[in-house]
Amino acid sequence: MQICDITGKGKQYGNNVSFSQRHTKKVWKPNLQTKTILIDGKKTKLRISTQGIRTLKKQGIIT
Repeated sequence: MQICDITGKGKQYGNNVSFSQRHTKKVWKPNLQTKTILIDGKKTKLRISTQGIRTLKKQGIIT
């Protein structure tokens, strides 16, 4: 599934709108990366969005 383990970000749905105003379905997926993080002294693999990675870097959890 396309869901971030930290932020809970998922797919977003909408429409592509052409110049002639035709609406076709579109899906925007989050940019997920696989990161290994130490949690309670154990290495765990998480699927984190790039926004979540930036947040963890600001908090000092990831260097």
